[in-house]
Order: sequence, then structure tokens, then C-alpha cells
Amino acid sequence: MQIIDFHTHAFPDEIAERAIKKLEEKSQVKACLNGTLDNLLRSMDKSQIAKSVLCNIATKPEQFNSIIKWSDKIRSERIIPLPSVHPDDKEAKEHIKLIKKSGFYGIKMHPFYQDFSIDDEKIYPIYEALIENDMLIVMHCGYDIAFPEWDIASPKRIINVINRFPELKFIATHLGAWKEWDKVEQLMIGKNIFMEISFSFGWMPDEKIKELILKHPSDYILFGTDSPWADQGKEIENLKKLGLSGDFMEKIFHRNAEKLLRCS
Repeated sequence: MQIIDFHTHAFPDEIAERAIKKLEEKSQVKACLNGTLDNLLRSMDKSQIAKSVLCNIATKPEQFNSIIKWSDKIRSERIIPLPSVHPDDKEAKEHIKLIKKSGFYGIKMHPFYQDFSIDDEKIYPIYEALIENDMLIVMHCGYDIAFPEWDIASPKRIINVINRFPELKFIATHLGAWKEWDKVEQLMIGKNIFMEISFSFGWMPDEKIKELILKHPSDYILFGTDSPWADQGKEIENLKKLGLSGDFMEKIFHRNAEKLLRCS
């Protein structure tokens, strides 16, 4: 079975060690990999993962150019980078057009590391530009382990975004919203909202994960690990242990991702 990991991270070799150390200290989570692209590829080989979506985060507006250059350098049949724009970037709409012109499928944004609420009107031009250019967004949703529990990416705010921009290809990470799964069940489950499943195993009972997945439309669940913050191989086994049907597993592991990425 082909596997696509829809949520991974890596850094240029010259900053990987420093970046991982800083993030480990902030989150108090030990990384499973060293943060380099080579290490991610070795993990993919070990776990028999065909492709990984590599998510970048621009923590400053001026990081756009370096991120898109690096994304262009590393993309391949197996690595599918998503560049990033910062919400304070005055040229965000033009940069999204450039991302599209450069052949990328979308962007990654992170409310905690980029300091915004996902339903703030100042973000609307970014969502509009993504729709205009037929691009997707992978959005960190829910709380973040390295920050206080700020209400900036909650299920209620996700619904606000989806209602305002129904055409937006919005991928909510961490099975809808990390550590806000009661609200995910109340507000998001059953709706046509893409959710990838990283950082859910180990944070709530497997049976609850299975229940949420089964209640959600099967075309809207994606496999993701948030590597290097989780072991790709272990996350594959965790999903397999749920005992979902073969057809559902095919959708989660690759078919839903292929539709979004227009690949096979």
C-alpha cells in the first residue's frame, strides 16, 4: 500500500541542529529525527513511505524568499514542499501567486508561531488568494504543546473560516484541533473538512480516535505524522491497529492525499 505523509518538517542542513534544539527546549518534546532532509528520507525508506509533504513556517515576513528557494531546491518525486507566507507580509497575495507559478500546491501556516487568529479578518486576503489560485493550506489547529492554551485556532474559529470561505482547501492538523477534540466532535466531525491525524495517538484513547475517524467523511481524512516530532513507522502501526476497512485505509494513507496533490 502506498503511503503519503501529509505533515512533516525538515530544515536546511546548516540550521537543522540549532532549530531542533530550540524547538525541543520550547516544547519539551524530544525529536525522533535530527531535522535534516536526508534523515527524513531515511525514515521514509525505513517506513516505506512514498511521499512526504514538507511543511515550512515563515516566522517573519522576510523569510519568504529563503523558504521558497529552499522548497524549490529540495522538491522531488518524494518530497512535496509547502512554502509559507507570514500574515504580516504586505506582499502575501503576490507571494501566493508566485508560489502557484512556481508549481507548489499550497502553503503551511501556524497561528502560534506566526501570531494570529485563524478567523481574523487580516488573514482573509490570504484565504482569498489561495482560492483564486486553487491552492491548499495546511493549518496548525487546536492548541500547541509549546505555548499556553490560547484560543486562536479552535474548532469554532475553524468553522468560522470554513463558513466564510467554503471553497478553501483547508487541512486542519492533529485530527481537527490538538487537545480540543471534544469541540472537534461537536463542531467539525461529519462535515466536509479535511483533517490529518498527527499527534492524536498517545494523546487520547485509540478507541476515541477510531470513533472520530469513523464518524467523519472517509474522503476527508489524511495520514500525517508531524515528523520529526513523531516516529513515522510507529504512527503507521498505530493507524493500522485501529482495524479500519481496507478501502478506508487506502483513502487515509494515500488516495485522499493524491486528490489534493493531483498525483498518483
